[in-house]
Amino acid sequence: MKTLQFRNGDTMPAIGLGTWKAKGEEVKNAVKAAIQSGYRHIDTAAIYGNEEAIGEALQEVFSEGSVKREDLFITSKLWNDAHHPENVIPALKDSLQKLKLEYLDLYLIHWPIAFKSGVPMPEGPSDFVPLSEVPLEATWQKMEEAKEQGWAKHVGVSNFSQKKLNDLLPKVKEAPEINQVELHPLLQQKELKAFCDENNIHLTAYSPLGSGDRSEQMKADNEPNLFDIPEIKNIAEKHDAHPAQVLVNWHLQRGTAVIPKSVTPSHIESNLQAEKVALDQEDMNTIAGLDKHYRYITGKFFEMPEKGYDSIYDE
Repeated sequence: MKTLQFRNGDTMPAIGLGTWKAKGEEVKNAVKAAIQSGYRHIDTAAIYGNEEAIGEALQEVFSEGSVKREDLFITSKLWNDAHHPENVIPALKDSLQKLKLEYLDLYLIHWPIAFKSGVPMPEGPSDFVPLSEVPLEATWQKMEEAKEQGWAKHVGVSNFSQKKLNDLLPKVKEAPEINQVELHPLLQQKELKAFCDENNIHLTAYSPLGSGDRSEQMKADNEPNLFDIPEIKNIAEKHDAHPAQVLVNWHLQRGTAVIPKSVTPSHIESNLQAEKVALDQEDMNTIAGLDKHYRYITGKFFEMPEKGYDSIYDE
C-alpha cells in the first residue's frame, strides 16, 4: 500500500477508513471489515462518539491474531471543548481509554475553534471562547508535549487554513505533521497544498466522496454529487472503475492521504482497491479543471463573529 512518510521516517498508509457518522455495531463491523480487507489506517475523533465501539473492534482483531497493534495506524482528534492547555492531554487519555490503546499514531486539533470546557456543541455565543483567550499555540504546545510523552507518535491539525498555519508556525517548536481538510475535485485547495508541501506538512483528505450521508441540515439545496460529474464518470468508464475509485486514486496521485468513509463491506474493499486504478496525466489534467472551490462542510455552524470566529476557513 502507498504510504506517506513523516519527518522521522515513520509512515502512514495513504488510504484510511473514515468513521464520521458511523456508530455502535455499524462502525465496529466496518472497522473489522476494513482491517480484513487490508486497511491499516483508521480515522476517528472524540466528537464522533464511536471510539468505544472502534476500541472493541480493535481488541477483537488483535485477539484473533490477524494484526498486531504496531501494524495499525490509528488517528483521533481533540474536540473544541478541550483546547485549554490543562485539558489537552486528559482528553487524549480519554480517547485512549475508549479505544483501549496505549498510544495514538496521530492526534489532531479537530478545529481551530475553542468552546468552554464541557460544552460539546455550543448553543450560543457564551459557549465559545475567543482564541485571544486560548490561543492555538497554547493548545499546540500541549500537543507537542503529548508527543514527547509518547501518548501520540505524531501530532497535527485539521481544518486549518494557510493563514492559521502561517500564524502558528513561528510560535511553535515543531510544525504540525498533518493537516486534515476537505479535499475533492470540486475543492482542490491548490494554494493550501502548495503551502503544506513547502512546509513538510502532509494533507489528509476528508469527505473525498462528497459526504452524501451527512444530515440534511448540513446539506445545501441541489448540492453536486461527485459520482455524477460527467468527467469523473468518463474517467471511471475508461479505467473500468467506479467513480469512487477515481476520486480516491486522484488523492494518491496528488501525494495526499485520503479517508473515504463507508460501512458497507463491498464499498470498503472497493475504495481500498482504488490504489490499483492508474489515472494518467490526461485524467489528472481533466480533473484539475473541475475545481469550483465548493465546500460540502461549510463550517458555518461554527461562525460566531462576536467571539472572533468570522470565517472558519479565512475566506
